[in-house]
Amino acid sequence: MKKLTLSTLIALSSLSSVSYAACAIENTQEVKTISASFAAWKAVTQAMAECGNVSSTLDSEFKTKVGAALAAKPSLYHVSGVANGTFVPLLNSGLLRPLDDLVVKYGKNLNPNQFIQVDGKTMAIAMMINTQHFMYRKDILDKVGLDTPTTWDEVLVAAEKIQQADLIQYPLGGTYQTGWNLAMEFINMYLGFGTDLFDGNQATVNNESGIKTLEMMKKLTAYMDPEYLIADPTFVQKQLQQGNVAMANLWATRATALDNKEESQVVGKVYMSAAPKSMENGHPASTMWWDGITIAKNITDEEAKNAFQVALEGLDEEMVKENADAAIWLIKGYKPTRLSNGAIQNAINKTPSYPLTANIGLIHSALGKNVSDYLTGQKTAEETLQAVEEDYTSAAKESGLL
Repeated sequence: MKKLTLSTLIALSSLSSVSYAACAIENTQEVKTISASFAAWKAVTQAMAECGNVSSTLDSEFKTKVGAALAAKPSLYHVSGVANGTFVPLLNSGLLRPLDDLVVKYGKNLNPNQFIQVDGKTMAIAMMINTQHFMYRKDILDKVGLDTPTTWDEVLVAAEKIQQADLIQYPLGGTYQTGWNLAMEFINMYLGFGTDLFDGNQATVNNESGIKTLEMMKKLTAYMDPEYLIADPTFVQKQLQQGNVAMANLWATRATALDNKEESQVVGKVYMSAAPKSMENGHPASTMWWDGITIAKNITDEEAKNAFQVALEGLDEEMVKENADAAIWLIKGYKPTRLSNGAIQNAINKTPSYPLTANIGLIHSALGKNVSDYLTGQKTAEETLQAVEEDYTSAAKESGLL
């Protein structure tokens, strides 16, 4: 894998008194963007739209579509949002444009820790960090006389007490949707045991840590909505907003929605903390992510120059001031808020980054395909993990990794 660095995972800058016009450039060309659809991307694309001639596609399934869209000639989009997991496939496919020349000309207001560099070339501009962390109803924990859980074993204890007290419909929510989300839950908990996913390019999940991970995931589902295998982040967010669950490990980008008076029934009641640990002396069972912007390779230099300037209008201090709670921003002007506490605690407690390697996507897919077989009782833990390794090995051989 090419060497990739993010100079600083999280930098919290002091608020500047400088103010900006709605759009500082004259945009005479159409700019098309594609990204995820959570609150931070909505804020950024709305700020870009102030420049006019901007058409933004926000899609919760964009990661399955963006590769083909950027591979078209010309590319169907000029600007693409990316995160750790979506960045590497686009990079390896040669669909992204180096940004160093554009940064020199137009990036004077960027922080150095925003530059995602591969082999010395800036290939993306990070705008925020993201991570899955614990969100909980403090009022409900207070009623059962418990402090905030710090391990998944403690979460089980809390869930049982909440269920016995009959205080809420479901004690726990989880992003256990079969596929990508379920695999992410496994990876978070597995890494929390301090065990590597690979030995070289060989998958190594059929072990004690893998079995412990599956067993804990199964125990947790007993306190969830029985339809947990369709529960994506939006599903769990709505469960929290509607007051139907007391606790959940959910993406930091979803926190602001819980205090949205227009759609949430639990404004001010949900608190944030670090993700629970898989084991007492471990790190939070989660991973750190970044989101940011890239510029498509298959467009003209003139289009790239214009699109980059428009994209930076979406990443300025004015946007951050108006959307402080929407993300843990890496942009100048950001100050932490109450809703950012969980993500910051994850970072402080040495939560690892989601691996940025060519083989992580293959194991992620294999886990997403097989983990549900254990949760539904179709296979034992050992059979499930063996199937994961076999599917990974087959894919790795096809791709030339093995």
